[in-house]
Amino acid sequence: MPKFNENQKKIAVLLLHEAKTAEELREQLNIPYNELMQELKGMLKLEVISKEGFPTKYLLKKEIYNAVRKRKMIAETDKNKLRLRVTIEVQAIQVDLLKKQLKEIQETLRKEDVFTIYDIIEADPLEQGEHYSSYLDVNLSVKDFHALMRLMFLYGPTSVEVIKPEKLEFSSGELQDGLHLIADIVHSYTEYIASHLNQEELAEFNRKLYE
Repeated sequence: MPKFNENQKKIAVLLLHEAKTAEELREQLNIPYNELMQELKGMLKLEVISKEGFPTKYLLKKEIYNAVRKRKMIAETDKNKLRLRVTIEVQAIQVDLLKKQLKEIQETLRKEDVFTIYDIIEADPLEQGEHYSSYLDVNLSVKDFHALMRLMFLYGPTSVEVIKPEKLEFSSGELQDGLHLIADIVHSYTEYIASHLNQEELAEFNRKLYE
């Protein structure tokens, strides 16, 4: 589903129940009319809403309606406090291999019991020189700090957006558990790198790492 800004999210929620005129939306959202029309034009361009009748009413397209409804239903039973949107990039020398890797990552993410997946959008493969690239746009929540560290270190997202909450507290136990996971992963990486580089290569690697 396309990425909405805050006003567009509010518009989508209002249109979830019924089609509305611009004036009805303005009254409920309490934003300037010109600003509202800009948001509606943007959503029309993204092809997530359509308009019909006179006076003109705006409504969510069916596929967007279904996606919003699905997210709303998941949110109603989701006990995780931290909601994120992340981008996971993938590269491969063959397009078939790229698609296989993307599929495997999606399957693994959905099996994680510490994540609640709202949706995963797979971008079309893009040929770049001698390799192909794509990415997964993942909307999910994570159970705790340990789960957050697992997401960051094992899946390596290139971008992370915090959807909610504005503030979040972790207990000292949760923090310690997550830090132990980081320490274990970093230690494993260090051992692997050290076993595959000679002393000169290792020194050069460390120099670049800390520059």
